[in-house]
Amino acid sequence: MMLLIREQGLQSYLDVWEHMKRFTIERTDTTTDEFWLLEHPAVYTQGQAGKPEHLLNSQNIPVIQSDRGGQITYHGPGQLVGYALLDIKRRHMGIRTLVTQLENLLIALLNDYRIPAEVRCGAPGVYVNDKKIASIGLRVKNGCTYHGIALNVAMDLSPFKGINPCGFSQLEMTQIRDFMPDINLPEVIARIKVLLLQQYGN
Repeated sequence: MMLLIREQGLQSYLDVWEHMKRFTIERTDTTTDEFWLLEHPAVYTQGQAGKPEHLLNSQNIPVIQSDRGGQITYHGPGQLVGYALLDIKRRHMGIRTLVTQLENLLIALLNDYRIPAEVRCGAPGVYVNDKKIASIGLRVKNGCTYHGIALNVAMDLSPFKGINPCGFSQLEMTQIRDFMPDINLPEVIARIKVLLLQQYGN
């Protein structure tokens, strides 16, 4: 199957969210699947089941109620966001399979940097030494997904202290830069594109 990867740079969360919803509603049985790679300006997003008590101190950062799964998280410059616009019905897979594939893809990416990552039972995402390095939150509509993954690459992690990340109090966050001080986002984007095309482009 075909996969079109679009690099979109720094984009407003609300603008991209509206674009994702429109793309998903308007797509047909023959629409090519897409994966959007981008960054967002500082923003907290609350998942559909998100509980307000997990927002501790917004620090003047906007809070947006989103329609993805999961609890509250933070997006900001230096974090790689990847939106999975996939027809999983056409690909004959369920949402749990997709989540597992995305987690494994992120683990493979981190393994390329010799960062030992793993998953946790009952807590979607990817972890390194009990610290979270990547989050996953998806929405399915008419057998098609939108929203996706967020990988901490080289960012300011301090806004995560204003929330219980993904609903877990005391959960610490980490990023690739903690292990590779010279890492940059374009390098990680180039590497994840190869993995995405291997997984979803054939």
